[in-house]
Amino acid sequence: MDKEEKKLVQKVFSENKQAYVTSNTHAKGADLLAIPDWLSLSATDRVLDIATGGGHVARTLSPYVEQMYATDLTKEMLEETARHLQSFNNIHYIIADAENLPFLNNTFDHVVCRIAAHHFPSPNCFVKEVERVLKPGGSFLLIDNIAPETDSFDIFINMLEKMRDRSHHRSLKISEWKQIFHRNQLKITKEQTRKKTLPFDDWLHRTVQDKNLRQKVSSIVLTAGPDILNHYQVEIKEKRIHSFGLDEWMVLGTKL
Repeated sequence: MDKEEKKLVQKVFSENKQAYVTSNTHAKGADLLAIPDWLSLSATDRVLDIATGGGHVARTLSPYVEQMYATDLTKEMLEETARHLQSFNNIHYIIADAENLPFLNNTFDHVVCRIAAHHFPSPNCFVKEVERVLKPGGSFLLIDNIAPETDSFDIFINMLEKMRDRSHHRSLKISEWKQIFHRNQLKITKEQTRKKTLPFDDWLHRTVQDKNLRQKVSSIVLTAGPDILNHYQVEIKEKRIHSFGLDEWMVLGTKL
């Protein structure tokens, strides 16, 4: 990762580590429950969870596999997660950059990255590293917020996310992700999209403590055009934003 962006990611997640452990957006969700069914897991498998954050993927998969490796760029975030999951004895915690993984080639049966890749400055470097550490025939499961193919919707959501979270780099379009998978010899075998509804205040307050910035982000949403409000399913009650919808993509790729 770029050094300055890396430092910014570390700062944001160290300041908000508890919020990412307890966040319903990260700790729950149909996508999290579906992960074991999407992966053909074996009791002897070695699995890598990249940018584990609050450790929700590691916790979900730990009972199914022999060894679970949870990596994160931020030491404080990883320490908080290790405390939270101290009863799980097969999870190993490693400080690591998603774009420069400290593992040998062909190490893991499965690699998972959930709701994190939009923080990575170089998605191609990230996926290249995933392909490198996967065993031949191994699977990579990516779950992340995505930008619509319509440019105006793409620009709006990435601008809003960057205002609300300084460590946000970019939510890619599905077409962009597919090019990256193809470039790195990962064959897509399954995919699905969904619109996830987020309580606006929970989403905003997780990373924004400044009241003026909160008001500015809210104002941008409230004054957006009808096409934006419709696409992102913005629900407004008594001139306040109650909730909105984010596009999410869940995709399974196999190393050729």
